[in-house]
Amino acid sequence: MSMNATLAISSSEIGNINSQLALISHNIANAGTPDYAAEQVDQTSLTTGGVGMGAAEGVVQRAVNLQMQAGVFTQNGTVAGLQTQQAALQQIDAAQGAVASGTDIGSLLGAMQDAFSTLQTAPDNQTQQQAVVASAQALASQINTVSDAIGTQRQTAQNAVVSDVGQVNSTLATLGTLSDRIMQTQAQGISTADLQNQRDAAMDTLSQLVGVQYLQQPNGDLQVMTQSGTSLPIHGTSPPLSTAAATLGATIYAPGGGVPAIMLDGQDVTGQLTGGTLGANIQLRDTTLPTQQANLDEFSQTLASRFAAQGLTLFSDADGNVASGGGTPAQAGYVGFASEIQVNPAVITTPAAVRDGNATVAGSSSGATAFTPNPTGGAAGFTTLINRVLTYALGSDVQAGVAQPAPNVTGLGPSGTLGAGYAAATDLAGLATDVVSATAAQSSTVTSQLSTAQGLQQTLQAQLASGSSVNLDQQMSQMIVLQNAYGANARVMAAVQAMWTQLSQAVTT
Repeated sequence: MSMNATLAISSSEIGNINSQLALISHNIANAGTPDYAAEQVDQTSLTTGGVGMGAAEGVVQRAVNLQMQAGVFTQNGTVAGLQTQQAALQQIDAAQGAVASGTDIGSLLGAMQDAFSTLQTAPDNQTQQQAVVASAQALASQINTVSDAIGTQRQTAQNAVVSDVGQVNSTLATLGTLSDRIMQTQAQGISTADLQNQRDAAMDTLSQLVGVQYLQQPNGDLQVMTQSGTSLPIHGTSPPLSTAAATLGATIYAPGGGVPAIMLDGQDVTGQLTGGTLGANIQLRDTTLPTQQANLDEFSQTLASRFAAQGLTLFSDADGNVASGGGTPAQAGYVGFASEIQVNPAVITTPAAVRDGNATVAGSSSGATAFTPNPTGGAAGFTTLINRVLTYALGSDVQAGVAQPAPNVTGLGPSGTLGAGYAAATDLAGLATDVVSATAAQSSTVTSQLSTAQGLQQTLQAQLASGSSVNLDQQMSQMIVLQNAYGANARVMAAVQAMWTQLSQAVTT
């Protein structure tokens, strides 16, 4: 082999080594960058007539398992969605208290029952009459607190939906910009590895906002679809998704009941946006929290109506009225009642009403028996009303042998499309336990699912990282190999240079 050929090969090798050293430095510098996949370049041996002539570099590529990456993106959305749900439900848990905690509605109902039982032994005791009223106020106040917490979390979810839609639009635009650059660069035969790493970071961000699937195109472009198959455009001058801010009350519902839809090309795609924080906030806003509100409304109306049925309008709205049931949908007359239920102002003014009663009952075979309130100045030891409260208002029967009307468990909410999720107990204590337990169970289930999902997420991330992340030990080992190769080629070039010098001296001597 001629000295010229040897020099050319060594010079080419040193050029390749410099390129690879630069690539290793780039990898090491980005070892801590999220979603950065290690970059590598393949080399092809060059031969002429069976004689090695050095190596040629290929285009820099990334070491990414796309199938594993897709699994990580999906799991990221699952975890983000469960975290969003957990945060909201834990706020409700904190407001309502655990079953039998002393602060939950079941415990406070029990405290009121105890107060009536004590009053039964001394019905003319004004202090004990006030104690009954105070216990009823504590129960109503706790119902209001939980209802307010539900309303606050629902409004938080609505606000988050608007924010999430804005972030989805922004991230889709970023994906479009990067994809344009990738297509242009790829068409020029230049490496797109760095741009793809940047796009992966945006893809990761989007996957936490909403459940999506990615289809990478041969020309370098990217197609983004929701889990249900709806295409989300990444190229365009206008944000693809739109929605509106709104203040939500208990009577506002989705779809078509005042909750702003999320629109894409003039179509309502709210129901197609699942997973991630956006999907979780939609579920909280439109289903989970309205169901909790409906269950609490049902308990509140049942509580107020059962007392009134026995001759004591103890719980009412601010005007002293008890909303009646039997509408269409089932809760049409008392949606949101839990937020306004209170002790009847007339009872607060005249606490003796908890002994005497304040409503005449005509009586019927299917309802409560007849009752006439104890008149002003009547018997101080009057216990008829107290007995009716303890036996029937708080019991499973409306009169001896006649079951209480069953609480509604289907057709709930302002739209009549929600279900309680449990078979309601026939007595108030059991119904209170059902309401609190159902909410607590939801929170517990989400927390358990989150723990499992995070474990799977960590496993998938580790598996993806093992094949694509920067291995510093491996990079340093490669650097040593390259440095040794650089030194060897430098010595070859030095030897060739020395030979040329000697040859030149021999020729000129």
